[in-house]
Parts: sequence; structure tokens; C-alpha cells
Amino acid sequence: MLLRALLSVTLGDQQLLSTPAELQSCWAICGVHDLAAARKALAQHAYPVGLLLLNNASDADVVGVDALLEAHQNTQWVGVFPAEMVKRPSYRALIVQHLFDFHSWPIDPARLNHTLGHAFGYAELHAPPTMAGHGKSDMELVGQSAAIQHLRKQTGKVAQANAPVLIWGESGSGKELTAHAIHNFSTRANGPFIAVNCGAMPASLIQSELFGYERGAFTGAAKEKLGLIESAAGGTLFLDEIGDLPLELQTNLLRFLQEGTITRVGSSRSIEVDVRVIAASHMRLEEAVKAGHFREDLLYRLNVLPLTVPALRERKEDLALLTSHFFKVFARDKGPRLTGFSNRAMLAMNAHDWPGNVRELINRIRRAMVMSEGRLITPEDLDLHMPTTLVNGEALVDARVRAERDAIYVCLLSSGNNISRAARDLGVSRMTLYRLMEKHGIKQPLYQQ
Repeated sequence: MLLRALLSVTLGDQQLLSTPAELQSCWAICGVHDLAAARKALAQHAYPVGLLLLNNASDADVVGVDALLEAHQNTQWVGVFPAEMVKRPSYRALIVQHLFDFHSWPIDPARLNHTLGHAFGYAELHAPPTMAGHGKSDMELVGQSAAIQHLRKQTGKVAQANAPVLIWGESGSGKELTAHAIHNFSTRANGPFIAVNCGAMPASLIQSELFGYERGAFTGAAKEKLGLIESAAGGTLFLDEIGDLPLELQTNLLRFLQEGTITRVGSSRSIEVDVRVIAASHMRLEEAVKAGHFREDLLYRLNVLPLTVPALRERKEDLALLTSHFFKVFARDKGPRLTGFSNRAMLAMNAHDWPGNVRELINRIRRAMVMSEGRLITPEDLDLHMPTTLVNGEALVDARVRAERDAIYVCLLSSGNNISRAARDLGVSRMTLYRLMEKHGIKQPLYQQ
């Protein structure tokens, strides 16, 4: 049975407070005993349900609790209080504003478990529906880092609107994947998704390709042709690298965004087109406006719903999930003996800065899957080097601590959170590995797939 995640926050007299043992069989409980630990736990994992156990807390304590619950409104909180605390105005306000439900001491485990189950179901309803499964298997926003979870949450909200979206991100970071996710999760999902690379299209052809043309509009125009904007009717038009669009075309695009109509080349008739525009750029368009390369009024039209795609170096904790994902996606390219990635390869990937972002990761993995001659992909197969120098001049003792933490992290990831296997790979006992995990603040599971 898959256990549901529950964060139990205990504040007050520890001898009087405890999470009922009856909940252990139903919930994967992470227990903390102060607000700082609660904030850290919530930063590391998105808990759908939180259990707040309070006793002998003062009115001053409610300020910190209120701040915690305010910052984590996606978690459905259930409180357990002494009956007399419920009479205090500050705690009554806390219950009304932030809690899904509350109980009083002593706890009735069966009733509390029932309430927590309802809270979990309510959290599932409020959570942004998963983006996976709406598109191709290699077109998903893969990862469990805070950065990618935030992007998925924003994408889910943006998808429900119809206003223009402007996506910024470094080259190769996944801007088109984000645009696909928005389209696939929107009410336009059954309509076309037309992608246009504004930087790759010759300037002389952009006008006719985007807006279409009438028969005889120019030499070679033997028949009328629908432009890419018309082809996207009822769906989504994705304008990649919008910053490379020539200024004269920016004027026409602005008119289309304002009026919802286009005029084909060689025609004087306006055509109404229902299409949602998503634009993307690796450059900061505000800087392009200052330099005179981009129209300020067009930027305002496009930048209604801005999104930022994080660089891969900002979410390295997703590397294990990404490598596993792309290993499966491109499995047809691998040799029959190849089974995965070595621990050395994972360490090398974790040390690499990934200037080419996810696109670079895909290219290195695909090349390694073809060229590798062993059972496991090595750093050499990926054309990466093992780190041999200290990071930013760190002290030797700090480097050793970092190396130990990275080795534990990689072994846990590569073993699928199997403690016995990870301990065997590290050459230590299970108990030693548990102590090392506690020393470095590493909790299980590292990720969920």
C-alpha cells in the first residue's frame, strides 16, 4: 500500500504530545518539533496534509504558527488543541483562517485518521492536475525540485487562462516543453499547437509564412496559402525566440494581438483568427527594448502572464529523475548490455555546470547510450570529467564533507532509495549509512517518480 505523506508538527510539552501510533500504518509521517524544522521539511517536500499538535503554547507562539501556515496554504492543516486554547481569540482566528479541521485533546485516533483522510482528498482536489500524460513521454516537465514544482504550479494556473504568455529561460532550458504543457493542459488541448522559430526563419519569408498569402501576391504564389497563425486557429501559436523578429513584423504581430485579425499578403480583407499566443525568448526583452530592437508596446501585449524556466544548474536535484527519464525515452538507441548510469557518472553530472541546460543533458545521454561499451554509462561516455579541484577555494575538510554527502546522495538515488543496496555500494553498514544520512540532513525518499 502506498503511504500518504503527512507532516506532524509538535509544539509544546513533548511528554504530553505524540502522534498516535495508529496513524503509522496509514501515513508516511515526518515528525518535527519546532517551527524551523517544519519550514525546512516543507521546503524539501510538498506535504499535502499537515498535523499540528499544540499544548501549553502561549499567545505569542501563534504568530510563528500563523506565519508558517500562511506560507504553506497548499498544505491542508488539521490542528489538535487543548479545549481551553480554542477559547483564546488568537487561536480561534488561527483555526478559522488556516485549518481544514481541528480536534481537542485527548485524541480519538480513528476520528483523527478519518479527518486526515478527508484533508488529503481535499488537497488532491486543490493540487494542480499533473502535467504528465497530456503530451508525449519526452515532452513532460520532469523533476521534483522546488524550482520545477513552482513552474508546474504556475503552468497549471496559466493554462486555464487565455491571455498571452511570455516565457523566459536560457537556451535549452525547456521553454518549448513549458509551452506544450500550457497547451496540453488548456481548453485548447484538442486544437493545433504550431511552433515557429522566429530566429531560424529568413526575414524575407516571415511575413508570408506567418500571415499567409493570396494567389498571385508575388512571383511563385500559384495558389493561396494559409499562414501559420491561421493554421493555429482554435489552438496555440508558439513564437520561439520572439526577440529575433524584425521590427516591421513586430508591428503586424502587435495589430493581430490587439484586434484578433490578420491580413494575408496580397489581400485587403481582414480575417478573424481565434488563437492563443505563447512567446519565448532567451534574451531579456526589456534590454532589447532599451536597445531599440524590440517594440515596448509589443512587450506589454505579450508579457501578460510571464513565466521563467529555471536553468538546469539551479535544479541539480532533478538530475537523477531526468537521466532516468531520458534513458527510458531513448532506450531504442542503447546497446543490449547497457542498464543505467554508474555512480561516477552521477557524480560527474552533479559537478558539471550544464551551460546548455536540459538540451545538453539529452545530447550527452543519447551519445553515451550509443557509444558506451559497458553495463553502466561512465563519465568518459558522457565526455565529462570527475571533479578534482576544490570548489571556490573551500577548505579541505569542507571538500571532504561535500564529497561524502554527494556520494551518499548519488548512491541513494541510483539505488532507488534502497538503503541496503546504497550501503553496499558505499561499503558501509546500514546503521552507518543511517548515521551519515542524519549527519548530512539527508531524508528519504529523495524523490518520487
